[in-house]
Amino acid sequence: MEDLIESVTRGNPTEVKVTLASVALALGCYQLLLIAVGYGKLRPGFLSGRAASFSHRAIGDALAIVLVVVAVMCLSLFGFDDDSTAHVLAGSALIVVLAVKVTVVRRSRGSSRALPPLGLALFALLAITWATSAGAFLGAT
Repeated sequence: MEDLIESVTRGNPTEVKVTLASVALALGCYQLLLIAVGYGKLRPGFLSGRAASFSHRAIGDALAIVLVVVAVMCLSLFGFDDDSTAHVLAGSALIVVLAVKVTVVRRSRGSSRALPPLGLALFALLAITWATSAGAFLGAT
């Protein structure tokens, strides 16, 4: 797996991982705005709640794939380093909460009361995971 990742990233796996994680965090922020419109907490004149909810779901599907790709890159290249305990815990919890949220969405057809807290937990874990890896990498350069 390491050779495949090295090949696909042209020898820059850390930079690619940081870029993908940063895109995921930016999309996570966008997701919060979209679902706020979807739930009627924000009411911009140019976007209906139904369109925002549909976009939130579509972007969430793509975002889940990006998060899994980043997780696979992290695990295959870096493993569970002792010096990055916070990152490992937050990243592991992020994948677990993502799986739970996808399961709840699929079973409840998007109408569960558990979705808002799961979504907020997912965003918080994404922010922590990003800050303990990509944020630290970007701050050091």
